[in-house]
Amino acid sequence: MQRWFEQIRIKKVEHRRRAAMKRLLLIRHAKSSWSDGAASDFDRGLNKRGRRDGPFMAEKLGQRLKEKTLAVDSIVTSPAKRARKTAQFMARAIAYDTKAIRYDNGAYCFTAGGIIDVLRRIDDSHDTVVFVGHNHGITELAERLCGEPLNNIPTSGIVAIDCSIERWTELGAPCNTLWFFDYPKKFSRK
Repeated sequence: MQRWFEQIRIKKVEHRRRAAMKRLLLIRHAKSSWSDGAASDFDRGLNKRGRRDGPFMAEKLGQRLKEKTLAVDSIVTSPAKRARKTAQFMARAIAYDTKAIRYDNGAYCFTAGGIIDVLRRIDDSHDTVVFVGHNHGITELAERLCGEPLNNIPTSGIVAIDCSIERWTELGAPCNTLWFFDYPKKFSRK
């Protein structure tokens, strides 16, 4: 699978098209652990469910991207431990170099406005971007961009949005299309 994603990435560089569209994949971090009461919010790791659902949803993301022959240009994440781990799951599943993940202190926020501020700083050569962060900001932003209620993005949930913009600085208006909304309970697992 890794070779396939690398071929897409090479093709994309060779045949880069300047379309008036960006793709944004908003991912809520996997389920975190509350077992260590001494750990700060920033330092909370993943619990058993998070360690199970994170890689599972990363594989689902890989399948979705393969169906559309898309490669991710950038992964941006909150530096909080639970978000970092989730971003690493996603990167490994799509053959994205984990060393290239961008840890942005501004992404450790819980509002749509804070997330938009981070996303507007993305280089415009990046057409498909994964953002891993926290609720309530992830759900609020997805609803704002899609113009429809999603109610709550569960942990490990992924909302993919086709954004009708040429530059990331234009992000914010609800003139976008929901591509998919996946979350662990959507899939039956034995």
